Amino acid sequence: MTTETPPSANEDKAWVTIQTTLRPEKLREFCRDLERLYRINPYLEFRSWKTTAPGQIYTEFRNLSNNQDYCLDLTLVLESDNAFSMRYAQGVKAATRFEIQATGLGSSLTITDDYSRLTGEERAQRLDEVDKSLPAWGQAIFDYLRRHKRWAWIAPWRWYMRRVWVPMKPSARRIVWLLTLITMVEFLFFVFVALIWWLEHRS
Repeated sequence: MTTETPPSANEDKAWVTIQTTLRPEKLREFCRDLERLYRINPYLEFRSWKTTAPGQIYTEFRNLSNNQDYCLDLTLVLESDNAFSMRYAQGVKAATRFEIQATGLGSSLTITDDYSRLTGEERAQRLDEVDKSLPAWGQAIFDYLRRHKRWAWIAPWRWYMRRVWVPMKPSARRIVWLLTLITMVEFLFFVFVALIWWLEHRS
Protein backbone atom coordinates (compact mmCIF):
# COMPACT_ATOMS: atom_id res chain seq x y z
CA MET A 1 0.00 0.00 0.00
CA THR A 2 1.29 3.47 -0.87
CA THR A 3 0.13 6.99 -0.19
CA GLU A 4 1.42 9.91 -2.17
CA THR A 5 1.40 13.68 -2.50
CA PRO A 6 2.14 14.78 -6.08
CA PRO A 7 4.21 17.93 -6.73
CA SER A 8 2.64 21.16 -7.92
CA ALA A 9 3.85 24.60 -8.87
CA ASN A 10 3.19 25.88 -5.34
CA GLU A 11 4.92 23.07 -3.42
CA ASP A 12 8.59 22.63 -2.70
CA LYS A 13 8.22 18.98 -1.65
CA ALA A 14 6.40 15.86 -2.79
CA TRP A 15 6.39 12.53 -1.02
CA VAL A 16 5.19 8.97 -1.12
CA THR A 17 4.95 6.48 1.75
CA ILE A 18 5.24 2.72 1.21
CA GLN A 19 3.84 0.45 3.91
CA THR A 20 5.53 -2.94 4.22
CA THR A 21 5.48 -5.98 6.49
CA LEU A 22 9.29 -6.01 6.60
CA ARG A 23 11.04 -5.35 9.88
CA PRO A 24 12.88 -1.98 9.90
CA GLU A 25 16.29 -3.65 9.78
CA LYS A 26 15.27 -5.63 6.67
CA LEU A 27 13.98 -2.49 4.99
CA ARG A 28 17.25 -0.71 5.84
CA GLU A 29 19.16 -3.57 4.22
CA PHE A 30 17.01 -3.27 1.10
CA CYS A 31 17.59 0.49 0.86
CA ARG A 32 21.38 0.15 1.04
CA ASP A 33 21.39 -0.94 -2.59
CA LEU A 34 20.88 2.54 -4.01
CA GLU A 35 21.20 1.54 -7.65
CA ARG A 36 18.48 -1.09 -7.31
CA LEU A 37 16.31 1.36 -5.37
CA TYR A 38 16.45 3.91 -8.19
CA ARG A 39 16.24 1.41 -11.05
CA ILE A 40 12.97 0.03 -9.67
CA ASN A 41 11.38 3.31 -10.74
CA PRO A 42 9.35 2.33 -13.85
CA TYR A 43 9.81 5.77 -15.45
CA LEU A 44 13.60 5.97 -15.39
CA GLU A 45 15.66 4.60 -18.29
CA PHE A 46 19.25 4.50 -17.07
CA ARG A 47 22.23 4.76 -19.39
CA SER A 48 24.83 4.95 -16.65
CA TRP A 49 25.24 4.54 -12.89
CA LYS A 50 28.77 4.90 -11.54
CA THR A 51 30.16 5.21 -8.03
CA THR A 52 32.89 7.82 -8.45
CA ALA A 53 33.92 8.00 -4.76
CA PRO A 54 32.49 6.86 -1.40
CA GLY A 55 29.02 8.38 -1.24
CA GLN A 56 29.39 9.97 -4.70
CA ILE A 57 27.48 8.75 -7.75
CA TYR A 58 27.28 9.90 -11.36
CA THR A 59 24.24 8.84 -13.34
CA GLU A 60 22.65 9.42 -16.73
CA PHE A 61 19.03 8.57 -17.47
CA ARG A 62 15.85 9.62 -19.22
CA ASN A 63 12.79 10.33 -17.11
CA LEU A 64 9.75 9.16 -19.07
CA SER A 65 7.35 10.98 -16.73
CA ASN A 66 8.51 14.38 -18.04
CA ASN A 67 10.55 13.36 -21.12
CA GLN A 68 13.71 14.95 -19.72
CA ASP A 69 17.29 13.67 -20.01
CA TYR A 70 19.52 14.00 -16.96
CA CYS A 71 23.23 13.84 -16.19
CA LEU A 72 23.49 14.14 -12.41
CA ASP A 73 26.09 14.06 -9.67
CA LEU A 74 24.54 12.56 -6.53
CA THR A 75 25.86 12.78 -2.97
CA LEU A 76 24.74 10.38 -0.26
CA VAL A 77 24.11 12.08 3.09
CA LEU A 78 23.52 9.77 6.07
CA GLU A 79 21.29 11.39 8.68
CA SER A 80 20.69 8.43 11.00
CA ASP A 81 20.27 4.65 10.90
CA ASN A 82 16.79 5.16 9.49
CA ALA A 83 17.16 8.24 7.28
CA PHE A 84 19.40 9.37 4.44
CA SER A 85 19.29 11.77 1.51
CA MET A 86 20.55 11.83 -2.03
CA ARG A 87 21.51 15.39 -2.94
CA TYR A 88 21.60 16.51 -6.58
CA ALA A 89 24.25 18.89 -7.89
CA GLN A 90 22.17 19.72 -10.98
CA GLY A 91 18.51 20.09 -11.94
CA VAL A 92 15.40 21.49 -10.29
CA LYS A 93 15.36 18.85 -7.56
CA ALA A 94 17.59 19.60 -4.57
CA ALA A 95 17.43 16.19 -2.90
CA THR A 96 15.50 12.98 -2.37
CA ARG A 97 15.15 11.89 1.24
CA PHE A 98 14.44 8.34 2.43
CA GLU A 99 13.10 7.70 5.93
CA ILE A 100 12.27 4.34 7.50
CA GLN A 101 9.84 4.09 10.41
CA ALA A 102 8.65 1.12 12.44
CA THR A 103 4.91 0.45 12.27
CA GLY A 104 2.55 -1.95 13.96
CA LEU A 105 2.58 -4.23 10.91
CA GLY A 106 6.26 -3.88 10.02
CA SER A 107 7.77 -0.68 8.68
CA SER A 108 7.26 2.15 6.22
CA LEU A 109 9.50 3.95 3.75
CA THR A 110 8.80 7.61 3.00
CA ILE A 111 10.48 9.08 -0.09
CA THR A 112 10.46 12.88 -0.28
CA ASP A 113 11.52 14.93 -3.30
CA ASP A 114 12.75 18.37 -2.23
CA TYR A 115 12.49 21.25 -4.71
CA SER A 116 13.55 24.01 -2.30
CA ARG A 117 16.53 24.88 -4.52
CA LEU A 118 14.17 27.06 -6.60
CA THR A 119 11.81 29.85 -5.69
CA GLY A 120 8.10 29.39 -6.36
CA GLU A 121 8.34 31.58 -9.46
CA GLU A 122 11.32 29.67 -10.84
CA ARG A 123 9.61 26.35 -10.13
CA ALA A 124 6.48 27.50 -11.96
CA GLN A 125 8.59 28.43 -14.98
CA ARG A 126 10.33 25.02 -14.98
CA LEU A 127 7.31 22.90 -14.08
CA ASP A 128 7.96 20.64 -17.08
CA GLU A 129 11.19 19.50 -15.35
CA VAL A 130 9.45 18.34 -12.18
CA ASP A 131 9.71 14.59 -11.63
CA LYS A 132 6.20 13.14 -11.92
CA SER A 133 7.26 9.53 -11.36
CA LEU A 134 7.17 9.53 -7.55
CA PRO A 135 3.74 7.85 -7.07
CA ALA A 136 4.62 5.15 -9.62
CA TRP A 137 8.01 4.66 -7.96
CA GLY A 138 6.36 4.11 -4.60
CA GLN A 139 3.95 1.56 -6.07
CA ALA A 140 6.81 -0.21 -7.88
CA ILE A 141 8.82 -0.50 -4.65
CA PHE A 142 5.75 -1.85 -2.84
CA ASP A 143 5.21 -4.46 -5.57
CA TYR A 144 8.90 -5.40 -5.61
CA LEU A 145 9.01 -5.90 -1.84
CA ARG A 146 5.83 -7.98 -1.93
CA ARG A 147 7.29 -10.29 -4.59
CA HIS A 148 10.62 -10.36 -2.78
CA LYS A 149 8.98 -11.54 0.43
CA ARG A 150 7.16 -14.32 -1.44
CA TRP A 151 9.96 -15.58 -3.70
CA ALA A 152 13.30 -14.50 -2.19
CA TRP A 153 13.87 -17.97 -0.73
CA ILE A 154 14.42 -19.23 -4.31
CA ALA A 155 18.04 -18.55 -5.30
CA PRO A 156 17.44 -18.45 -9.10
CA TRP A 157 14.67 -15.88 -8.55
CA ARG A 158 17.02 -13.67 -6.53
CA TRP A 159 19.66 -13.95 -9.25
CA TYR A 160 17.18 -13.15 -12.03
CA MET A 161 15.74 -10.12 -10.27
CA ARG A 162 19.12 -8.61 -9.38
CA ARG A 163 21.12 -9.51 -12.48
CA VAL A 164 18.47 -9.46 -15.20
CA TRP A 165 15.26 -7.67 -14.15
CA VAL A 166 16.74 -4.68 -12.30
CA PRO A 167 19.14 -3.62 -15.13
CA MET A 168 16.34 -3.87 -17.72
CA LYS A 169 14.69 -0.80 -19.16
CA PRO A 170 11.06 -0.41 -18.01
CA SER A 171 9.85 -1.16 -21.55
CA ALA A 172 11.84 -4.41 -21.60
CA ARG A 173 10.29 -5.46 -18.28
CA ARG A 174 6.82 -4.93 -19.72
CA ILE A 175 7.70 -6.95 -22.83
CA VAL A 176 9.09 -9.82 -20.73
CA TRP A 177 5.96 -9.80 -18.57
CA LEU A 178 3.74 -9.88 -21.68
CA LEU A 179 5.73 -12.71 -23.25
CA THR A 180 5.58 -14.66 -20.00
CA LEU A 181 1.81 -14.18 -19.84
CA ILE A 182 1.39 -15.29 -23.46
CA THR A 183 3.57 -18.35 -22.84
CA MET A 184 1.51 -19.30 -19.78
CA VAL A 185 -1.75 -18.95 -21.74
CA GLU A 186 -0.35 -21.06 -24.58
CA PHE A 187 0.82 -23.73 -22.13
CA LEU A 188 -2.57 -23.87 -20.41
CA PHE A 189 -4.28 -24.11 -23.80
CA PHE A 190 -1.96 -26.99 -24.75
CA VAL A 191 -2.77 -28.77 -21.47
CA PHE A 192 -6.48 -28.22 -22.10
CA VAL A 193 -6.28 -29.67 -25.63
CA ALA A 194 -4.16 -32.59 -24.41
CA LEU A 195 -6.67 -33.32 -21.66
CA ILE A 196 -9.57 -33.36 -24.14
CA TRP A 197 -7.63 -35.68 -26.45
CA TRP A 198 -6.82 -37.99 -23.54
CA LEU A 199 -10.46 -38.11 -22.39
CA GLU A 200 -11.74 -38.85 -25.88
CA HIS A 201 -9.26 -41.66 -26.53
CA ARG A 202 -9.77 -43.10 -23.06
CA SER A 203 -13.42 -43.65 -23.80
